[in-house]
Amino acid sequence: MMNSRIAMLMVLMTIAVLLVSACGSSAQPTQAPTTLAPTVIANSIIIAEGRVEPIHYAQIAFTVSGVVSEVLVAEGQAVKKGDLLVRLGDELDTNYAAAQLELVDAQKALNDLQDIAGTDLAQAVIDLKEAQEDYDDALDRLDYLLKDDKIPQTISYRVLVKSAGTYKYEVRTKSIKGPAPQEWIIEAENDVALEKAELEAAQRTYDRLKGGVDAEQLAVLEARLTAAQAGVAAFSLTAPFDGVVAELNAKLGNSINAGESAVTIADFSHWIVTTTDLTEIDVVALAEGDPVVVSLDALPDVELTGAIDAIGQTYSENQGDVVYKVTVMLTDIDPAMRWGMTAEVKFEQ
Repeated sequence: MMNSRIAMLMVLMTIAVLLVSACGSSAQPTQAPTTLAPTVIANSIIIAEGRVEPIHYAQIAFTVSGVVSEVLVAEGQAVKKGDLLVRLGDELDTNYAAAQLELVDAQKALNDLQDIAGTDLAQAVIDLKEAQEDYDDALDRLDYLLKDDKIPQTISYRVLVKSAGTYKYEVRTKSIKGPAPQEWIIEAENDVALEKAELEAAQRTYDRLKGGVDAEQLAVLEARLTAAQAGVAAFSLTAPFDGVVAELNAKLGNSINAGESAVTIADFSHWIVTTTDLTEIDVVALAEGDPVVVSLDALPDVELTGAIDAIGQTYSENQGDVVYKVTVMLTDIDPAMRWGMTAEVKFEQ
């Protein structure tokens, strides 16, 4: 960082001129007025070192490992968002084949569910109707047992009878009418509870199917299909935005590991310069939008203009100094600029 300050101080000293006669004069000394020249301070300039970068870039990696089966781009090629870049695997790759099979199975399961939806709904209507009838019958029986005091019933009793000179007990029955026994009421209440539970289950099934498809099964199968599609997509890389293939590490026929950068896509339509050596004393004098002048070490005769785009909110330490990242958006572009070039950034105050 260079700070230049030119200070000039001019002081006029008072010169006392005393005229004394040879005979001894009584005149008092006088002092001339003092005039100070103004202090001149030159504008200060903060200078930092930065690195040229594209406005957007992405290092794209596979989430699975495999052998590169297809490379569809070359370094320096322009691509559009969604363009296919590199593909892994083929039919001999068991992982790729398994992912393809799961996708086919998941799609078939979803299609089958949609095909049989009409049949299932018809059966659900029948089941709901029967469950409602059974529940109504159970309620009627309980109501009958609770309210009618002349309910036909059969009671059994034992009597002692004499037969062939001996006595023995015989079981006899007779029909009566009266209030229902307590055990009959308890059994009827249990039957009502059971029929109610079956009715609620039938209602839930009907509710799932009345839209044409079992909502719960549909959600499960749709989630399965989404996962299967992601499994197959993992073997392909696509461009995340419009840009240029800045670096291509994937080579046809070579193995590549999950997480290893295969392609780098960059947007060179705009450029930024990032600095990481501005101290806490420097950044307090800066603000977003402040004008900036940038020169490149590789292009010393070129001056580029820009403005501060962002000042970092977090800090790092560099040789004992607290420093902050400052990002400059360039408004000028030189065709000879390259990613990573060293830049001198001048922040005028």
